[in-house]
Amino acid sequence: MKRRRFIQALAAAPAAPALLAQQAPQPASQQLPSQAAPAEAPLDFSIPEEGADPVPRFFNARQFATLRRLCDQLVPGAQASPGALEARVPEFMDFLIGDSPRDRQQLWLNGLEALERQSQTRFRKAFADTDAAQADTLFAPLRQPWTYEPPADPIARLLAAAKLEVRTATLNSVERSLAASGGTRRRGGGGLYWLPIE
Repeated sequence: MKRRRFIQALAAAPAAPALLAQQAPQPASQQLPSQAAPAEAPLDFSIPEEGADPVPRFFNARQFATLRRLCDQLVPGAQASPGALEARVPEFMDFLIGDSPRDRQQLWLNGLEALERQSQTRFRKAFADTDAAQADTLFAPLRQPWTYEPPADPIARLLAAAKLEVRTATLNSVERSLAASGGTRRRGGGGLYWLPIE
């Protein structure tokens, strides 16, 4: 609170009881003795992320299928560690990119479309249907030396962004947190993760 506001509040404090005394008392609502007060309905709460499966809203069906394959290829699951698909990262990315600035949205849209076209051209199949070796061939831009300037190729730009963002989303997911803690939710600041909250 600023000093000026504090002084104004201090000056108005003596007048408050006089103003309250001038107000007319409100009549209390009368209730017949035969009418019992309605009982409050119990509310059942559930954990938000377990309430329903998220529905993609930003990416179309083909782009979302490409995104799922991309996430699975970048962060596959292991025996004791959930991968991007188990952590529902594609659904989170749909939420995140859908609420991102326009240039970031265009990076993802253009990159996913270019990745799909490249897969159709080279392998005559959708990127979602490629095997690991074919997908790895399309990930060649990830093996290029890093530069300060972002790459001009939309696939290379997408892969550079996706490598960081998909890994970060997976590592900060509920599923990864539960796997690391032995299946229990931690209290007191441990087990931090992020969720799309509407």
